Amino acid sequence: MPQNLEPDAPGNPHDVPEQGEAAVTFIGHSTFLLRFSLPEGGTLSVLTDPIFSERCSPLPFIGPKRFRPPAYQLADLPPIDVVLVSHCHYDHLDLPSLRALAQRDNPVVVTTAQTGDLIRKAGLSRVSELDWWQGVRIGDLEVVCTPARHFTQRGLTDAGKRLWGGFFLRFPKSPETPSVFFAGDTAHGPHWKEIGIRLGAPDIALLPIGAYAPRPMLRKVHTDPVEAVEAFRQLQARHGIAMHFGTFPLSQEPLGEPERCLRETAEWAGLAPDAFVPLGFGETRLLSR
Repeated sequence: MPQNLEPDAPGNPHDVPEQGEAAVTFIGHSTFLLRFSLPEGGTLSVLTDPIFSERCSPLPFIGPKRFRPPAYQLADLPPIDVVLVSHCHYDHLDLPSLRALAQRDNPVVVTTAQTGDLIRKAGLSRVSELDWWQGVRIGDLEVVCTPARHFTQRGLTDAGKRLWGGFFLRFPKSPETPSVFFAGDTAHGPHWKEIGIRLGAPDIALLPIGAYAPRPMLRKVHTDPVEAVEAFRQLQARHGIAMHFGTFPLSQEPLGEPERCLRETAEWAGLAPDAFVPLGFGETRLLSR
């Protein structure tokens, strides 16, 4: 049995969704396990922005240290088929985690343009780099890279040299399978509506809500909970799941504030009680179209 460090969270990362469902497991920060039942049988497992390290930093002894450990370790998860890496920041592209995935599963990796060199250093060779609106097919799955409002820098001399973005997942041959939009790291902006116009309303939207204070400094790169609710509405998503909160000390808002603000804003906006929520750390939720 996998060891969940948040034992009260419902569900199990090995839960197999029925046809027409997706299983979403929140591991922490922007790391989710997504599982889909394939039409011809079997299950596809996708991992987003995997980070299992204690710190998000180029060095293991300095930099932002976790408030809490990952809800699951990689060893507790089923084999991973596909990994999504939205951009090169250390809290989203963690080389030790990618090395572990390379050794255990050797998954296909989909990332943004000019980011593949970092991922190949981790021993992963099956890497697709996408520009905005480009897509790639992996069996029944289609992954489309979507715009975001952010930036990239990993060292002293590479600012802006690698792309950032999100990903839209869909199954063209299996329209009953839920589509998933993973926003990556992004500020609020007109790209939400453009994504909906070009790709349609996602069944499930994974949207960032944390690391927003002080607002004047972070408004241009991170979405706050109020903006996330507006993004959810503009996308016309069926289900919203919060991410990018409660894991690393990246900003000045108090621990727990993003989730509380999201719940209050969603209620004020008239959303259904479970329409857009933060999952518990380690929670697995089965969602359908």
